[in-house]
Amino acid sequence: MDTTKELPTVIAFCAGYGGIERGLDLAGVEHRVIAYVEIEAFAIANLVSKMEAGLLPPAPIYTDIKTFPAEIFRGKVSILTGGYPCQPFSSAGKRLGEDDPRHLWPHIRRHIEAIRPVQCFFENVEGHVSLGLSTVVSDLEEDGYRSAWGIFSAREVGAPHQRKRVYIMANSNNTRFGQSKQANETQSSKRLDSGSVSQRKNVAYTDSALGTGRGVPSGVHKEHADVDSGSNASRGLATFKWPTEPRVGRVVDGGSYRVDRLRMLGNGVVPQTAAKAYITLRERFA
Repeated sequence: MDTTKELPTVIAFCAGYGGIERGLDLAGVEHRVIAYVEIEAFAIANLVSKMEAGLLPPAPIYTDIKTFPAEIFRGKVSILTGGYPCQPFSSAGKRLGEDDPRHLWPHIRRHIEAIRPVQCFFENVEGHVSLGLSTVVSDLEEDGYRSAWGIFSAREVGAPHQRKRVYIMANSNNTRFGQSKQANETQSSKRLDSGSVSQRKNVAYTDSALGTGRGVPSGVHKEHADVDSGSNASRGLATFKWPTEPRVGRVVDGGSYRVDRLRMLGNGVVPQTAAKAYITLRERFA
């Protein structure tokens, strides 16, 4: 794998199987992950396996976000991604918010302050909207980032399940990702009309199903992909018909390490949804 090409750099917090980063690929954002942070052993093994197979460029994997050496990456990161733990906010749990020991936002904020990435792109459960999201957005804006957020679902991108998730994009007030220095200086003088959480409308629930402009995503067979005849086609995006597990009742349709895989998938991000969220939220800053 050629790792010599200079690309925008990414640090992936709470990386899981790399769903958000795969979403960046599908959104047409070429990048290179320079560090992963993940605590789950099976997810770490999965990332290492992909690196060994040449499917991911090699990058260090840190196991504890609380002790991550953020200061060594200051000024070197284009995008900071993260699907930080949902348990503090999920309606499936006790919704303890800041009192939940799995509440990692304070640590992530500390690392943002240390790294100063150009852009942040985060994912969490829909319940985050009513618990904790206002704090996240307020913290980001206090630290010099303009933010936008919206709720997106897997069904919007052709999946047979709903899986609604909130995505947050935050751009530095001083630099816009993907622009030249001159363009950044021009843009920095303009005020983005994104407003606060209470002032903005949700960016969600459109009917179009967006996929990838660069081939079929991993796990979706080519025969299940069709290019939309509408606006999606003009943007190089595809609509996907998702293959589902055969209707064989409760029988497991193959697959080793089922419990570990289900845990990783359950905590993971649907790449196609992340791609749609990224494209849609990015347009808010145009």
